[in-house]
Amino acid sequence: MLRPRQSAQVYLYMAPVDMRKSIDGLAALVEQEMELSLAQQALFVFCNRGRDKIKLLYWERNGFVVWYKRLEKQRFCWSREDDFTYHKRSGRELNQLLDGLNIWCQKPHQSLQFDSVT
Repeated sequence: MLRPRQSAQVYLYMAPVDMRKSIDGLAALVEQEMELSLAQQALFVFCNRGRDKIKLLYWERNGFVVWYKRLEKQRFCWSREDDFTYHKRSGRELNQLLDGLNIWCQKPHQSLQFDSVT
């Protein structure tokens, strides 16, 4: 299975997308709705209303690539109510999302700093 590197720039489009959209339709969402450049080295991620399908759009050297994943029984943890058009995430978080983890509620342990251990 293809997975983005952990340091990849990822933009999640928050509104549900009709999965019949292909490269041109998804590219139009990136430029017009998200107001981002398709030329940057980034992955643009779209999810359908049922949250069982995801498409990724990215530029690779000489053309666009669309990557598509459909779940058979489960749903992706996708934020339903959001005031933002998109969220910027990391490749690591995208991999977690693809694995079924909820990246929206996930909070790491607080970082602590000590002057001494005694």
